[in-house]
Formats: sequence, C-alpha cells, structure tokens
Amino acid sequence: MKVKIEIQEGLEEAEVVIRCGQLTDTIVGLQNYISRQDSGKRCLSLMGGETEYFVPTEQIYFFETEGREIRAHTADKIFTCAYKLYELEELLPGGFMRISKSTIVNLDVVYSITRNLTASSIIEFIGSSKKTMVSRSYYKLLVERLKARRMGL
Repeated sequence: MKVKIEIQEGLEEAEVVIRCGQLTDTIVGLQNYISRQDSGKRCLSLMGGETEYFVPTEQIYFFETEGREIRAHTADKIFTCAYKLYELEELLPGGFMRISKSTIVNLDVVYSITRNLTASSIIEFIGSSKKTMVSRSYYKLLVERLKARRMGL
C-alpha cells in the first residue's frame, strides 16, 4: 500500500482520498479510523417549517428524496435539507453511506436489515420506529460496511 501526502496552500479543509481496486476490510477500517479523527461535532442546517435547526450529524438517521425535496430523518422528527444527495455524500462523515438512488443512511444507528431477495430490503433503526429501504445493488456493500464498523475496523 502506498501512502502519499500532498500539501496545497489555501485548502479550506483537509481531504483524504483512498484509491483501491476493491473494497476490503482494511480499506473500510482505514476510512472508519480517519472519519473518527475529526472529533468536532458536525451540525447541518436543516429546516422544520419556518425554523432553522442546527442538528448534529450523529442524530440524523437517514436522508431521502421525496419529489424534489431532500428530507433528513432523526429518531422522531423530519426536516428538509437544502443540499442535494451528492453534496451530502461529500459533506457527511464516513459513517454515512448511500444505500439507494434516493437514500443515504447513518450506519451507526442501523438496528436491523430484513433481507428480501427479489426486491429492496428493509432497514430499521435503534430507538425509532422509522424504516427505509436498501436497494439490492447496495445490499452487499452495506452489510460489509456494517460488519466492519461493528468489529471496530
């Protein structure tokens, strides 16, 4: 494995890019380790009606598109979000993962996955009755990432 550091003056935020031929436990472990190093609590600006809330990312269970709107779900609330899903993928810490064309999930709050071989599988969350769907094409990668996180890699 090669490690390379490039210094770019004027860069607002450090960025770590991992290039690999395939996703392995080692790569997922590196991503999780690096993500945990940013110990500052991140908040996202989300809207609830006419009120702007600053919600810590660890309280967000998942993001989903509904029509042209992006919704952020916590254990008991739903907010609207000004970001697009592709923008959220760039902003969110490594504990978040896209699980379908229209959904990004917080891996730290996934409680269970009910597998469906012919359609999308259902994800349930810790401390909430909310559910969302993981598409068949993302299912295997999701399970691998969850297992790696649970083992502390």
